[in-house]
Amino acid sequence: MKKEDKSRVSWHAPETDRVFEQLTTVPEGLAHEDAQRRMLEYGPNRLRPKKRRSAWTLFLNHFKELLIYVLLISAGVTAVIGHWVDAGIILGVVILNALIGFIQEGKAEKALEAIRDLLSSQATVMRGGERVIIPSEQLVPGDIVLIQSGDKVPGDLRLYKTKSLRIDEASLTGESVPEILFT
Repeated sequence: MKKEDKSRVSWHAPETDRVFEQLTTVPEGLAHEDAQRRMLEYGPNRLRPKKRRSAWTLFLNHFKELLIYVLLISAGVTAVIGHWVDAGIILGVVILNALIGFIQEGKAEKALEAIRDLLSSQATVMRGGERVIIPSEQLVPGDIVLIQSGDKVPGDLRLYKTKSLRIDEASLTGESVPEILFT
């Protein structure tokens, strides 16, 4: 039987006891040595920043579409036959399209940066039966994370014990009115 790929397991589906078994953890938390070993195995709990491309590269990438090629060819043909105004309008539309795409892509990258900033910088976990505050980058699979009112969620978590939990996802979804989820 081949080893189960932990990254493909639907952690929300199985019973809590089964998840504890699969992650070889207990409600008292991981032993400090286990956490260190898992940190070496899985690496830090952080979003990998995307390699930044230059502004010119981002702008010029908006010219790599079939429709843009068709418009550029039609602008060239229109210019060759002497319809300069039409050629200018077509080129203006192509450049305006690239500018709008460039601006939208910039806004999307800023939104991703904001999401990275929303992640909590610290997490309260159970390690060796004690409450410990650690940098959220040191969370590993199998950690028991304790969340209190007002805390930001420090990573992907499986909830196994809650009491009157309310979650405001407006900062992630961009909604103007917060949608509160209850469990």
